[in-house]
Amino acid sequence: MQRMRKRTNLLRALLACVLLAAALSPAAPALAEDDEDLEISIIELTEEQNPDESELLWSFPVALDEMVPEYVQLANKHMLLSKDYVPSSLVTAKQRKADKNGVNTNGGVLKATGAAMQLQDVCLEALVAMSEAARADGYNLYLKSAYRSWKTQNTMYYNRLKRNNGKDDGWVSKPGASDHQTGLGCDVVPRSWRDKSMNEKMASAPECQWMAAHCHEFGFILRYPEDKEEVTEINFEPWHMRYVGIPAATYIMENGLCLEEFHDQLNAAIQEFLDWGGDPAIVAPFIQVSAEEE
Repeated sequence: MQRMRKRTNLLRALLACVLLAAALSPAAPALAEDDEDLEISIIELTEEQNPDESELLWSFPVALDEMVPEYVQLANKHMLLSKDYVPSSLVTAKQRKADKNGVNTNGGVLKATGAAMQLQDVCLEALVAMSEAARADGYNLYLKSAYRSWKTQNTMYYNRLKRNNGKDDGWVSKPGASDHQTGLGCDVVPRSWRDKSMNEKMASAPECQWMAAHCHEFGFILRYPEDKEEVTEINFEPWHMRYVGIPAATYIMENGLCLEEFHDQLNAAIQEFLDWGGDPAIVAPFIQVSAEEE
């Protein structure tokens, strides 16, 4: 707010100086019409230099109106989702059907198993679009895992601990920390990995390399990159896609970030916005609190 006022006052002072100089000039009477035009031009310039306050104070590379709070929310062991959190827009993925020309006729995706799988509607739409683009380039992508409830994740986590003598090996997230609970995280695999146990060797598959290069074009990021294991505290998963929306995904992937690093930057931008006098109500939806702290 203070920065915007200073800019406005400066332009007003400039306008006053120009008009005063014109009034004192010997040629002032002959230039009356020009002076009026000049005044209008400067007023227009002043208006152009005063954009919406939130735009002026928001310094983050991704604009506020280009992000949806739910799409960019974080889920990890430090930012837990509650037991009661269930995405409101879950839809069931259909098995892809095609006509004789191979055109997708039912908006479905190739599924690695016959199990029912759900995703948030916007995520599923983006996955269908990405799968069709990959298919056009000669690659088939299979959805292997999608939304998981807190209860299901809880069972999976403790079964994993039991098999590993109580050791958390980083392959299964504890309940509340799973990206799958958002309904925006999904495991997408090549045809040759449909029936295999997933591991980091999948990264060499052409399908996974294609996803890593193009996923942001459809609003997805590689949720657990190879060089970010110390940050995510999750092993490299070349199959795990996470929908965040195209603007955020493009920024994250082009800058080599993981979602945790994106949130660090986003939170810093929010604090700067508030320090400059920005409206708290505008950024409040982007401020997360771990379920442990509720």
